[in-house]
Amino acid sequence: MKALAAWRTVLDKHPPSAVRASAIGPKRPACETLHAMKRLTTAPNLALATLWADLLCHAGVPTTVQRQYASSIAGEVPPDQTLPELWVQDAEQFEHAGTLLHALRNPPHRHWACPRCHEVIDGPFEQCWNCGVAMPAC
Repeated sequence: MKALAAWRTVLDKHPPSAVRASAIGPKRPACETLHAMKRLTTAPNLALATLWADLLCHAGVPTTVQRQYASSIAGEVPPDQTLPELWVQDAEQFEHAGTLLHALRNPPHRHWACPRCHEVIDGPFEQCWNCGVAMPAC
């Protein structure tokens, strides 16, 4: 528990954005603005956290996963404190990242009939599971 208290003290003095910025790459010129990282959300597991982070990165929002390996200390600290977190590297993109993540977590639900085999398809699917035809563009 002493180690955990010491780690919290370090994090209070040096938030994740400062630690990451100082540990990676060359120093930036003083005139260049460094935007702090901002926590977007926690994920229920590491698989979803990395999936969401990858999708956000591919959409142009640099995102990192923090607490990847913190699940090993669950029990010594509350379990909700060991869940993986998504951090947006540029706080100016926080709102955009939230909108994208909401769209990823809540895909549109559709109800359509396949034009070839007439199978009724429900949910976010864009292809017929029975014959493989793409959803009509209506």
